[in-house]
Amino acid sequence: MDYKLETRCIHSQENKNQPFGAVSVPIYQTAIFSHPGIGESSGYDYSRESNPTRASLENIISQLEGAQDTVACSSGMAAISICLSLFQAGDHIICSEDLYGGSVRMFRQYEERGLRFSYTNTSELENIKRLLTPETKAFYIETPSNPTMQITDLFALKQLADEHGILIIVDNTFLSPYFQTPIQLGADLVIHSGTKFLNGHNDVIAGFLCSKDQNLAKKIRFLYKTVGSCLSPFDSYLMIRGIKTLAIRQERQQENAIQIAKWLQSRKEIVKVYYPGLKEHPGYEVNQRQARGSGSMISFQVDSKETVEKILQKVELITYAESLGGVETLITYPMIQTHGDVPKEMRERLGINERFLRMSVGIENIEDLIEDLEQALE
Repeated sequence: MDYKLETRCIHSQENKNQPFGAVSVPIYQTAIFSHPGIGESSGYDYSRESNPTRASLENIISQLEGAQDTVACSSGMAAISICLSLFQAGDHIICSEDLYGGSVRMFRQYEERGLRFSYTNTSELENIKRLLTPETKAFYIETPSNPTMQITDLFALKQLADEHGILIIVDNTFLSPYFQTPIQLGADLVIHSGTKFLNGHNDVIAGFLCSKDQNLAKKIRFLYKTVGSCLSPFDSYLMIRGIKTLAIRQERQQENAIQIAKWLQSRKEIVKVYYPGLKEHPGYEVNQRQARGSGSMISFQVDSKETVEKILQKVELITYAESLGGVETLITYPMIQTHGDVPKEMRERLGINERFLRMSVGIENIEDLIEDLEQALE
């Protein structure tokens, strides 16, 4: 049967035919597997290359993203590293200018190896066209972007990519496959920090790289087993368990986020709210066309640095911490936490300054969350 996404999060083919009728995927906590005979294999030989628990997780992500194949990595950064290893010196990649700071830091390392990166507001297609060169091999997109929530029109980008034979890479961490499936919109590769919404409980570091076709998948599998940045069996099990509640978590988080975004707009201390679910958001209509939701990430500008300090020091229920996507509501100071490696001039142009905060909305009671923000602003 062709199950809906909510059902596929819980019931996948991986749940069937497990040893002894196990309902949960077992943890195959083993480094090696015995051979039935000379030149024979059970399908698994060494856990760096493949492991049944991790393979189950990879198949689940592939089903959710509509991918041909997925590799589960030890972190989101490991997934990005494998992705960039597909390219060679002289290749040019056009990126969203508003990116997670860790991605920018890694790109600088790959520049030393001969790759070239250009940054622009990819929500405007003309900006991308102006940067095209014969050496352009890929577009690297975050939509919504981190942290100013720029929305890139993936349908339009696909047309441009096809004209020039360019790959589309989409970091889908902010929306997850529950709200957005970039491969269906034309992406060739999809990246996730699995630590975030896919896991949902802030207790696993993981990353995923999903590929649209078998040619890319084959290259990625070779790099994956060679580099060895694979996810452990136990962490793979925790990821499978987390994904089972993805749909219900995302719905509740989005419901809370919409109410918080509107409440923030009503406060005199809040100068600007960045949330794709608000009709005033510049990318609202594009996001409505290509995604099934707006997610639960909110950024906002306040009136002064003092207000920032007051919020971060006084919140009680909300946790002042990096990361995002868990059931707990987190608030982050991007300028000194997640985006410290972004060049200062770029940060200032984007508005990521001393008055800028980012919030990952959790599943708590909405009244408790708003009361906590209210007391922090008093």
